[in-house]
Amino acid sequence: MPLTIQYQPLFLRFKFDAGTSRGVLTQKTSWLLKITDPEQPGVAGYGECAPLSGLSVDDIPDFEAKLREICRLFNSLDLEVFPFNLPIILQQVIPNQFPSIRFGIEMALLDFMNGGSCLVFKNEFSTAGKGLPINGLIWMGTEEFMNKQIEEKLKQGYTTLKMKVGALDFEQECRILQAIRSEFSAQTIGLRVDANGAFTPENAREKLDRLAQFDLHSIEQPIAAGQTDCMAELCTSSPVPIALDEELIGKMDYMQKFALLKKTTPPFIILKPTLLGGFQQCREWIEIAQRLSIGWWITSALEANIGLNAIAQFTGQYASDLPQGLGTGQLYETNIDSPLRIRKGYLFSEPSESWELSVLDNSWLVP
Repeated sequence: MPLTIQYQPLFLRFKFDAGTSRGVLTQKTSWLLKITDPEQPGVAGYGECAPLSGLSVDDIPDFEAKLREICRLFNSLDLEVFPFNLPIILQQVIPNQFPSIRFGIEMALLDFMNGGSCLVFKNEFSTAGKGLPINGLIWMGTEEFMNKQIEEKLKQGYTTLKMKVGALDFEQECRILQAIRSEFSAQTIGLRVDANGAFTPENAREKLDRLAQFDLHSIEQPIAAGQTDCMAELCTSSPVPIALDEELIGKMDYMQKFALLKKTTPPFIILKPTLLGGFQQCREWIEIAQRLSIGWWITSALEANIGLNAIAQFTGQYASDLPQGLGTGQLYETNIDSPLRIRKGYLFSEPSESWELSVLDNSWLVP
C-alpha cells in the first residue's frame, strides 16, 4: 500500500520580542508532517515545513493550500520503492519554489526509512551523545538588552558569539563589539556578525574597514543578494571574511550554484536547509564549496525542535570544527519537548531521553 502523509500547524510563541533586520517577531507558524504506512503500524516519519517570513521563497499567503495540494499528490502515488528514488521523488513531487515543503517531506521520508522516532540520520551526534559546537546568538534590541544577552552567553560557556549589525545604530553596535574585544581576545571569544544585506555597495567597504578593528571571524551577507559583481569584489578585498547567506536562496540547479561560488569566491557559505530546499540541496552546496576550498557551516532558521533536530543530525554527518548556528529551539514558549540540550556552547541529543510526540496525535489533517 502507498505511504500516507498528513499535516498540522504548530503555532510557536517567542519568549521575548525577537528583533531581526526584518522586524520584530513574537510568533510564527510551522507545519508538521507525518508519514505512515498501513503495513508498518507504529512507525511514523516526522517532518517540518517552516517558511520564514520575509525571507523564504515560499513565504506566501496561500501556503497551506499549496502544502495540501502537494500532500494530495504525494498520497496519490505508489511510493513503495521510494528508498531507491528519494531524490527523483522530491524533484517530481515538489516544485522548486517550495523549498521548505521539500525540506519537510525529505525529512519525514528519511525519518520513516530509519524506523521513525525522529532518527533522521544515524551518527555519533544522534546516537552516541557527541556534541556539536554552536555559536551564541545575540538578538537585536537596546544596548542594555544586548549586553545582558552577551553576559549570559559567556556565563553559559559559549566561545563564539554572533550579533546582527546594520539595522540599528551602527555606533551602538560598534560599542558593543568594542566592549567584548576590550575584555576577550579573538583567541578566547570568536565574534561573528550578520548584516542581512543591510549595507549598500557605496558604504559597505567603509563599514567593513570599521568592523575589521574588532578582529571578527566573519560577516554574513554584507550587501543585499543579487549584486554579484559587487559581492565578488567585496569577497576579494574585504578585511573581514565574508560568508554568503541570502545569496544562496532560490538557487536549486547545480551549475547555478557552482557559477555563483566560482564568481564570488567567498571565504564561507552558510547553509539553511529550510531555505535552500533540504539536505540533498545542502549536500550539493557542500560538495561545490569543498571543490573551491570554501568553508561552510549549517544554521537553523527558527524551526521548532522537529526541524532543528533533523538539521543537527544532518550536521553530525560531517566532521567540522566550526561552530554551527543551531541554538533556536529554546526561543519558544510553545515547542515540542525533545532530547536536545545545550551545555557549555555545545548542542547534544540525549539518547536516554525521548520525544513527546503523543500531544500531536489528535490534530493531524488528511489532505
